[in-house]
Amino acid sequence: MRPLAPVVVYCVPKGIPVKDASDHPLLSVVIPTWNGAHHLPTCLDALRRQTYPAIEVIVVDNASTDATLSLLQASYPEVRVVALDRNLGLTGATNRGIRAASGELIAALNNDTEAAPDWAAGVVAALRSHPDAGMAASKLRLFDRRDVLHSAGDACGVDGIPINRGVWQVDAGQFDADEYVWGACGGAAVYRRAMLDDIGRFDEDLFMYCEDVDLNWRAQLAGYRCVFAPGAVVYHRLSATGGGVIASYYTGRNLIWVLAKDYPAELWRRHGRAVIAAQLRITRDALAAWRGEAARARLRGQLAALIGLPRWLGRKRQAVQATRRVPIAEIERWLSA
Repeated sequence: MRPLAPVVVYCVPKGIPVKDASDHPLLSVVIPTWNGAHHLPTCLDALRRQTYPAIEVIVVDNASTDATLSLLQASYPEVRVVALDRNLGLTGATNRGIRAASGELIAALNNDTEAAPDWAAGVVAALRSHPDAGMAASKLRLFDRRDVLHSAGDACGVDGIPINRGVWQVDAGQFDADEYVWGACGGAAVYRRAMLDDIGRFDEDLFMYCEDVDLNWRAQLAGYRCVFAPGAVVYHRLSATGGGVIASYYTGRNLIWVLAKDYPAELWRRHGRAVIAAQLRITRDALAAWRGEAARARLRGQLAALIGLPRWLGRKRQAVQATRRVPIAEIERWLSA
């Protein structure tokens, strides 16, 4: 099947004349998928209901063997399809979608999500009111418990462990401030194309998991802020596409690689013991639960990380650390104790 031609969908909200749609920056929504035909209708139907007037939707298919391509062709002719001949993972697929995108704003959206109607308008408004921000974080809630938070923007500890702000809390308005946060959860994040052109796209060697943590680190080092958009709500089926053994392996491996690549030397000197202690706790907990497949996968991931560590401490680290433009105190102040 040949990829469909790009189509820009204008869903004009009440009160905004069609002739004014060009005044709104184009938001390109990139959705990577692999055998996700059962998730895509919910995701794509929600994008059809967006109130924002200028959205381009791009689905990147990782060589699925299910009905993904036929579904898109038959039911979603407005969607641009980038059909890959092999599985490049979440990182590779998202990067191919970014390359194909036309917008100055790029959204990375998981296929197992449902965006509220004002999501796109919310993230675009946040970026327009914060021109110094290179990216925007959505408010993610659980798909099946819609008043419970999964992420109100991301944080990071001095020990290098990423944190979803507000995770498992009932959303009672405690995260309704339009404010800067450390980074965005990649399940529903929006990036300025200019920032991605500057710091680079997702690291394809990570394949999946922690790729957003890596991008958050690189953005912070280069001096780009992240704004949290509390009105941009997305409902997420947690680990519906990955999860379990897959998530355990890649998270165990990739977090070590990301820290080796991105964590500044000055912070290693100050907090290196805490970073190593956090990884050892993960190892200890996995050993205690070694009869479980997920625990054994986490251990295999950590072992794979150690085997591959020289590359991440070498050329990759040098390239990233050379991009740092802000004082180390500015980086450290975003890290949670």
